[in-house]
Amino acid sequence: MRCLWLTLADPEPRHNGQYVYSGGLIDSVAATGSDVEVLGLRRPESDRCSGARNDHVVWWLPGGPLDARQSRWGSLASWLPHIAYRCHTAAMRRELDELLGRGGWDGIVFDGISVGWALPRVRAFYADKADRPRLIYVSHNHEESLRFQVAENQPRFLKRQAVRFDALKVSRLERELVDQVDYVTAITPEDLSLYRRRRDKPMGVVTPGYRGRRLKERRISRELPRRAVIVGSFDWIAKRMNLEEFVDVADPLFAEQKAELQAVGSAEESFLNGLRDRTVATRFTGTVPDLTRYMDEARIAIVPERNGGGFKLKVLEYVFNRIPVFALTGSFAGVPLRHNDSVMLYPDHAALAHGVLEAIDDVDRLNSLQERAYAACRDHFDWASRGRQLLSVIAAS
Repeated sequence: MRCLWLTLADPEPRHNGQYVYSGGLIDSVAATGSDVEVLGLRRPESDRCSGARNDHVVWWLPGGPLDARQSRWGSLASWLPHIAYRCHTAAMRRELDELLGRGGWDGIVFDGISVGWALPRVRAFYADKADRPRLIYVSHNHEESLRFQVAENQPRFLKRQAVRFDALKVSRLERELVDQVDYVTAITPEDLSLYRRRRDKPMGVVTPGYRGRRLKERRISRELPRRAVIVGSFDWIAKRMNLEEFVDVADPLFAEQKAELQAVGSAEESFLNGLRDRTVATRFTGTVPDLTRYMDEARIAIVPERNGGGFKLKVLEYVFNRIPVFALTGSFAGVPLRHNDSVMLYPDHAALAHGVLEAIDDVDRLNSLQERAYAACRDHFDWASRGRQLLSVIAAS
């Protein structure tokens, strides 16, 4: 099998969920023995260069992403939403045309809505050809519902209108992808049901796998700091809104109870400094080279995401590193955790913060939660099966 894989950018380093999912899927398809050629933007933080080859994968990485501010303003005048406009560069288009011209592809994967711009180009190239490869859209979210949710939760009027306008463009592009490819994958069963409401065609669920550290045993004790941790990348507007809204509610409560809240992950320093100036009990690390020590030194992990639901790869990080998860109801999907058994769920940020503080000293309860969560997830997140699943889709006639 020969697969052309279109993606936003080189997934290395895999510091957020998008890159973990893309990189894991590419690895798992290549591990089947299939040849994969990946087209995406080169990232300055990666050492990989265009033309690099490893383990059945060839990487085509033209240039780098547009300046974030330039791409944001440019997308306002484009038919593309910002998420796709940022990799719709001249170099990407030229490279795509060369790869299509080479031919011999069994499948072409559109890895996320970021590469939706390539769909008209691919369809035009194969319009008069009988040997068109299978076209597969690998979705990372049900983008239409997610983007409108983020827009409606934006507190500032002008910003809300801009995000709503971009969401309309996201909706149109996503619908075109779903309508025109041969197969659609959803990252959760919930997303799959949303796609099927408006389109009856071959679809399936491809949840992420997990390849990180798995602790065979961990005991939470009273010697650990009375600390809860939020791990993630806070570069996207929805992630920043989630963090800011929760911290505003939780920080004074944690300060009153002499407990610690720690947010670990990348974000613009100006955003983090604004939060630092108005918090007492919360610490913001920014980008760190290794997350494990921060998880090892916490009693509880928090998922405070009111915006954006869907699959949360950090939940797997928490579960397999044996940290009990406390979350908003509906903040994640696709993981077999049950409330009051292997996870604790709460209706709003205030209830979540109170729930964490009520449980933070009950180490027996915390150990029971992390042990049940580990057992529930242990056999469900194997990357190798995801590669075989995608290969079977490409091979289908």
